[in-house]
Amino acid sequence: MMLRNAAGRRAVATAATALSLALALSACSGTTKDSSDKESTKAGATAKADPGAALKKGLKLAFLPKQINNPYEKIVDDAGIEAAKEYGGTGKEVGPSDASASSQVSYINTLIQQRQDAILIAANDPNAVCGPLKQAMKKNIKVVAYDSDTAKECRQLFINQASSEEIGRSLVQHLGEQIGYKGKIAILSATQNATNQNTWIEFMKDELKLPKYKDMKLVKVAYGDDADQKSFQQTQGLMQAYPDLKGIISPTTVGIAAAARYLSDSSYKGKVVLNGLGTPNQMRKYVKDDTVEQFSLWNPQELGYLGSYAAASLASGRITGAEGEKFKAGKLGEYTIGKDGEVILGKPTVFDKKNIDTFDF
Repeated sequence: MMLRNAAGRRAVATAATALSLALALSACSGTTKDSSDKESTKAGATAKADPGAALKKGLKLAFLPKQINNPYEKIVDDAGIEAAKEYGGTGKEVGPSDASASSQVSYINTLIQQRQDAILIAANDPNAVCGPLKQAMKKNIKVVAYDSDTAKECRQLFINQASSEEIGRSLVQHLGEQIGYKGKIAILSATQNATNQNTWIEFMKDELKLPKYKDMKLVKVAYGDDADQKSFQQTQGLMQAYPDLKGIISPTTVGIAAAARYLSDSSYKGKVVLNGLGTPNQMRKYVKDDTVEQFSLWNPQELGYLGSYAAASLASGRITGAEGEKFKAGKLGEYTIGKDGEVILGKPTVFDKKNIDTFDF
């Protein structure tokens, strides 16, 4: 909010001084920035974008995935870290070994203490991370969500791999075609709190309400917590509970690979259709041995690359996160910020026997 008179400015200055003294007395070592940082934060709240500004040198970016041992997110983060080198910045990946709702909170607090210029996060829970992310933004640390969004007020941008609606609906459309629009189906998801998974599943359920799916029935949404062994066991449990299951949608790279591994060595191979989101390198052998006919994904390297340039553009003042702003993302070209700070990478690719060997990630 802009101040329109001198009295208002004096009141804010007095309040800011009192707050600075209170923070100093609290002796919270390593958790607050100096007064110049506070001033830059206040200025950033009303600053306008400068599209012509140069990307700052020496920017420090931190990628915080859902879990550190997730192979898909490793691809995303490594690409973003490499992209930072193009504009003279540095990047790193830190994160928890499990994908529980609050597992990322302590890492965000540490990144604030380290005075990172930007935090890029694939949120395990849209709300559990909000408190510390808001603190980061108050200290002029830019926050970019990618892959799995936070609540909108807890970040400046969300780098979405593709339209959430397109992802959810297309997975049902593909599976429907494969099973002749008849039979029981199940969904093998990641965690119950994963923002991206839940959004896609809602669109899947909405798509299933259309008349052409009247003979298809969603019998179960199972959760493998993005853990390989648990996802394997959940697939096994689905087949035991529903031996006449016709199809499984797994919109998670960990889940689809684990489900494919189970089906490939079972009597259900060739009888149960598995579709979802996976990487070519994970799924190649299952496509070639006819366990899986097709699956989808975007290029995760491009997702990380785009996220890196978006964060750098925020930290350099080229954009503020407002709808309609444009920025250049290196070799990917120009992108426009949409509603609620969303930036969409592009449409997903469908992989099958015809094209899978042309991809390596």
